[in-house]
Amino acid sequence: MPRAGLNQDAVVGAALAIVDEGGPEALTLAAVAARTGVATPSLYKHVKSLGELRGLLAVRLFGELEGRITRAVLGRSGDDALEALMRAYHDYATEHPHRYAAVPQQPDPDPAVQAAGERLAALFYAVLKGYGLDDDELVHATRVTRAALHGFASLQSGGAFGLPQDLAVTHQRLIETVLAGLRTGR
Repeated sequence: MPRAGLNQDAVVGAALAIVDEGGPEALTLAAVAARTGVATPSLYKHVKSLGELRGLLAVRLFGELEGRITRAVLGRSGDDALEALMRAYHDYATEHPHRYAAVPQQPDPDPAVQAAGERLAALFYAVLKGYGLDDDELVHATRVTRAALHGFASLQSGGAFGLPQDLAVTHQRLIETVLAGLRTGR
């Protein structure tokens, strides 16, 4: 019989807490079992494997990031929308570095994870369509924007920016560079 109050959502919540505390590498079924107060085999009533749990976690994380960006860009367009997207992405990644590290950065065979990633990509496309880009250029612009965002957030979270100059100024320059690139065309 499953433990009262323990369900798939609670298992994913426990996994999220473990990732928040120790990073993606800390996520094991044994750690989730310990956190939820059950024996590891009891988790199989809620998730089939660690792989499935990682997929469920990825869907939740994509949803968090998508929600944050959606709220930021709602009612905005053009440069204002893209700057809001870039700030929301950066804020999520730096406020939750372990969660961000657990977000898949490449295609996943799990259809639910794929769909969640595609929803996030569609949000980028929707914002970047405001620049009048054709389909191919839209893909290139999305890649460039994502690379800039991911690179900056990953470097910052990893402590790579050790010089004393204000990171907010550097981040603003990154935003301005991407915006200028889109305004000047291909």
